[in-house]
Parts: sequence; C-alpha cells; structure tokens
Amino acid sequence: MTAPEASETDGAAAATAAVAAFRADLDRLLAEIGRRLVGQSEIATGVVSALLAGGHVLIEGVPGLGKTLLVRTLAEALELTFSRVQFTPDLMPADVIGTNLIVDDAGGRRFEFQRGPIFAHVVLADEINRATPKTQSALLEAMQEQSVTVGKQTHLLPPPFFVLATQNPIEMEGTYPLPEAQLDRFTFKLRVEFPGRADLHGILDRTTGTEAPAVRAVLGRDRLLEMRRLVREVPVARPVQDYVVRLIEGTHPARATIPDIERFVRYGSSPRGAQAIILAAKIEALRAGRFAPSFADVRRVALPALRHRVLLNFEGEAEGVTSDVIVGRLLAALPEMP
Repeated sequence: MTAPEASETDGAAAATAAVAAFRADLDRLLAEIGRRLVGQSEIATGVVSALLAGGHVLIEGVPGLGKTLLVRTLAEALELTFSRVQFTPDLMPADVIGTNLIVDDAGGRRFEFQRGPIFAHVVLADEINRATPKTQSALLEAMQEQSVTVGKQTHLLPPPFFVLATQNPIEMEGTYPLPEAQLDRFTFKLRVEFPGRADLHGILDRTTGTEAPAVRAVLGRDRLLEMRRLVREVPVARPVQDYVVRLIEGTHPARATIPDIERFVRYGSSPRGAQAIILAAKIEALRAGRFAPSFADVRRVALPALRHRVLLNFEGEAEGVTSDVIVGRLLAALPEMP
C-alpha cells in the first residue's frame, strides 16, 4: 500500500470512529433526558439538535407539559450552568443582561458590572411573549452575537450559549407577539402536544412517588463543543443543498411553485431557514451513522425550521390555514431534482 493510500485509509477510519462516537454520545444524552422526561422524545431530539447546531429554540405549549424540566435536565446532563428568567410585563432589559452599579471600596467609588441571568450556558426565557418588545430585544444581540453590550463595553457570553424560550399559545391577553426579526433567530420552533394516556401514567409514576429520577452528567462542555465542530465538518452534496435552496425559494410568493403559497403567504423564509435546515440535516445524518445528509434528512427537519419563518397573510389567517400545512404541501410538491 502506497503512502497516499495508507493516509486515505487512516482518514476514513478516523472519520468512521468520529461518527460512531458522535452517535453514541448523542444517544446517551437523549437516553438520560428520557429517564426524567416522559413522552417528549421528539421535542428533546429537536432541542438537542438545535444546541448542537449552535442555535436556539422557541417552544410553544400550554403550562405543565415539562418545558422547564426539559431544559433543566439538559443542562444537568451536560454539566452546564443554567438560569431561568420569568418574563413579565414589568421586566426590564437590565434585569436580563445586568447593569453597572456604583461600588465603594478602598480605592473609592467605581462602576462594577453585575451580570444578569443571561450569563449562563443554558438560559430558559419562560413566557417570553409576556415581556415588552424593549425587553425582548435585549435577547437579540445575545442570541446572534453571543455577547451583550452595556454602555460602551461588550461582554462575551460563555460558550456554548443556548436560549430556550417558551410561549403560551392559548392565553393572549397581556402578551406581546415576538417580532419577525427575533423569531428568525430561533433555529427551531417546536410545539409540545398534550401527552397520551400511557405517557400520563408514566408522568404520575415518576412524579408522585417517594423518589424523583436523578440525572447524571453524561457529556461535558468540551465534548459538546467538539460535537458542534464535527457537525460543521460534515459535507453536503450539491443536489441536496440545491433542494434546500429551492425549498426556501418556494416559501416566497414571488417565487412560489404551488398556488397555496401565492394565496396564503405574506413573506417566506430568510436564508437563516436554509442554514438551520442544513445544520439540522447534518445532525440527522450523523445520528444515523452516515457521512452526509440526504433528501429525507432535509424533509425531517424542514417543518420545525420553517414554521415560524413562513408568515401568513390576512386571507391565510382568516381561512384557518397554518404554516405547518403550507410547509407540508410545499415539501410534498417539491421534486428532489429540478
């Protein structure tokens, strides 16, 4: 065997080992979350996928379905710092990011920055749509730039930085809908459905007994960052990437390929939607032990990546059409090859 051939063989073996390790670690993490959380495996998978992609998640669901428990369990399983912010109408931006305070010491008076709850690896923004737009916007720089600016000083947030925001879909009084610019910064929007009868029994068995299941740390911060880097290294075949590009184009009325888009959609997805789909499809491929994402991987992750980026017009809302239906019809009509 020549030196180039040996090098290629060693590279292939290393890649196979890296994919196998990624798959094993991801399965261990999801299994550990499942020890405490009942019946929400799809939501847990979506949250972990967004974390590995370096993004953030918006979860919609009625109270009491385990949203807070999920994100706290995730932080514990990864040995990451966790903080929770309960968004209310009187919450101010300084309550989230922190503020400069005057401190007296031996050297006299000076300003000292007191960090807010946003300085954690995993931040739960509970009922985010209850805060005013001014406070909601305090998250924008943090989510996009991984930093916050107070006065003239910029403070970096600890990597990995992950925001999981929740909102209640049934109680709209006293809420402020998130602006499109902030919605677009969430990698996924996930919907938590009410559990079935068997899952309800499981919840009661785990939460009304004498002992609650403890969560073990299965991965560390350094390993999580390694897994993030591996996701970025996964190649994407040009036809698959072209499929994603055509999918994003198809959500815009001016470039629509199906009549429903022209009729019911006001504005389609931004390029961030394509980025979210590509990264999530890479994670799907790695989880299945493959070296590159497929068309099927793209279809599996398209709905959570696009449902909050496809904005309906007045006719669509009046007809009761949802963005989930629109994205589903577009996926069914879009051919894999042009």
